[in-house]
Amino acid sequence: MPDLSRHMMTFSPLVAPWCLDLLLVAVMLLAAAGMIRRVRGSIWRLLAAIAVITWLYNPQRITETWHPLPETALIVVDQSASMSERARGDMARNAAERVQAEMNRVPGLVPRIVTLREAQHGGTRLFGALQQAAADIPPSRLAGAVLITDGEDHDVPASLPDTLNPDDGHGHRTVLPLHVLLTAKGEETDRHLRVLQAPPFAIVGKDVTIRVEIDDQGASPTPGATTQLTLTQGDGTTFSRPVRIGQPQDITLPVTHPGEMLVGLSAPELPGEVSTRNNHDVIRINGVRDRLRVLLVSGTPNQGERVWRRLLKADPSVDLVHFTILRPPDRDDGTPLSDLALIAFPVEELFQQKIDQFDLIILDGFENRGILPEAYLRNIVRHIRAGGGLLLIGGPEFLTPGSLQNTPLSDILPAHVAPDEGMTVRRFRPDLTETGMRHPVTSGLPGAPEHAETQPGWGPWYRSLRTDSASGEVLMTGPDRQPLLVLDHAGKGRVAFLLSDQAWLWSHGEGGGGPQSELLRRISHWLMKEPELEENQLEAGISAGQMTITQRSITSGPPPVVHVTAPDGRTQSITLEPAGTTGLARARLPAQQDGIWTVRDDAGHEAFAAPRAEDPVEFADLRATASILAPMAAATGGGVHWLGDNADQPSLPQMVMVGGKVTSSADRFAFPARNAHSISGQQARTILPAWAVGLFVIAMLLMAWWRESRS
Repeated sequence: MPDLSRHMMTFSPLVAPWCLDLLLVAVMLLAAAGMIRRVRGSIWRLLAAIAVITWLYNPQRITETWHPLPETALIVVDQSASMSERARGDMARNAAERVQAEMNRVPGLVPRIVTLREAQHGGTRLFGALQQAAADIPPSRLAGAVLITDGEDHDVPASLPDTLNPDDGHGHRTVLPLHVLLTAKGEETDRHLRVLQAPPFAIVGKDVTIRVEIDDQGASPTPGATTQLTLTQGDGTTFSRPVRIGQPQDITLPVTHPGEMLVGLSAPELPGEVSTRNNHDVIRINGVRDRLRVLLVSGTPNQGERVWRRLLKADPSVDLVHFTILRPPDRDDGTPLSDLALIAFPVEELFQQKIDQFDLIILDGFENRGILPEAYLRNIVRHIRAGGGLLLIGGPEFLTPGSLQNTPLSDILPAHVAPDEGMTVRRFRPDLTETGMRHPVTSGLPGAPEHAETQPGWGPWYRSLRTDSASGEVLMTGPDRQPLLVLDHAGKGRVAFLLSDQAWLWSHGEGGGGPQSELLRRISHWLMKEPELEENQLEAGISAGQMTITQRSITSGPPPVVHVTAPDGRTQSITLEPAGTTGLARARLPAQQDGIWTVRDDAGHEAFAAPRAEDPVEFADLRATASILAPMAAATGGGVHWLGDNADQPSLPQMVMVGGKVTSSADRFAFPARNAHSISGQQARTILPAWAVGLFVIAMLLMAWWRESRS
């Protein structure tokens, strides 16, 4: 652009301005006094004085040469997640290139492209990107902005932002146009399934209530319209519920098992809607047990009692019922019954009437010398086979005629104590078997070794029972590699047998102590079927489009194979790779589909996984719409234009620069000519030459003398 010039007048006083002001006042007062007294020549003297004072003010004519500067128009290209629908992203990029080319043809207008990438959990924030891009542009050189988007923005300000209403530094503000190019041919419709309420936890065996709503956005509502909501649980169970459009509705679901429960929700496609991506969702509900009831029956008082009480009482989810047999019925030492217990041992109530209410029964040093009739012992066996848990802590009482292995409980005991020399009394350190290194009850215990060849760094025990047979899984061994901790399944229930009554030594720090509380806690929770302690478990999770499958097995063998079923029904087989020496195997694979994925292994174990919502705000409304940005565009004098349905050749409006008030339309985007410039030169010229002022003053004084001489 050629340089331009402009002229202006200014003053450059030769003395301090306040002195000139005082001098001017004095001259005016003297002239007024002379006129009042009718002194001849006063007017001519006043003119001479004013000429001198004006010359001292030094008026100058300034000529400035300035260079016009181009103005910048920002082009914000939306590439957020919602722009992946219907090739909107490609259309936006193509439109940005063509808009840039059109602006380059407009004299004085320079385009700058800014791309908004996918936001994280905050939706599309176009005005934030606009403000950041304009931060390094002088306000006087910003011409306005063009947003190329689907119209879904989540940071539209309530009033004009400073970016579009800049201050010129002198208290004057200029409204700059905001133009919008929409990546569609017109307003669209979209169906959105919203989960309004879903509790993260629920009690196993009870129903849970979720609240959902289905909204048809952009469509003309039909009063009373309904649609079917399909619910799919992780095990494949599917059922439907009618839901009224636009109204919240409560749906109840049964919680059948502890651990994470996935429920897929799906609404049918709305005819003509832009996408079905937000027509479905997956909720996660963790099933938790209600108060776990534990029955602890101790034989003769022992050191382990306190450990058990402290462990179980510290768990707020456990209701503990504890009885200690101070004196068996066949022994009478003359002690009054009132001194032995506050209440009688409620044998019938515990083992006949209410036995099914207990999740776990612990028999610690219990010797059955006429305490429990065989019918009650058979009740215990029946209860365990039906799904209960039984923990036995064995000591010298297993070598007596009242041993529990001489009762109906022998049918479910995982080990049998040798009748001869059934007790070993000597110092030994508990050790883990190869199975124990893999089993979640003992794997990773504090102080446990990483390899089976290394002995744990735990303190010693001093006696244990010897067995002549063991039918369960031996996790720990004692002296001479004899079984020390044996776990087994009995029907639907579980049994654990600890063949030593000296675990309490670890809590006293004997020989360095050991993980006594953690071991007993894990045994108890395994017996109560906590999912994270399952010895053979299959887990799956999806994050960032990748599924991670983890299998734990207590047996060694070839790499396991799992079968993965995608939400669309397609199945593939994946071979897992060993992960360390703890019985873990893992695999990863892409998982881009929304919905519930199912993983099964050849042993019948199942796991379910679903990707978490990338950005609930971003996908809440997938329409292309002008309703959000049009008010802001209108308030700034900008226009709104639909690009059409051809991503390669989008329709564009005309780009122009105008002077004065900016008005735009759908086919014409205008930008203001703000006359931005930089000063390249400045020249000052005195308006009153000294010689001219001097001649004028002499002339005025001569006139005053002549006027006085005529009196």
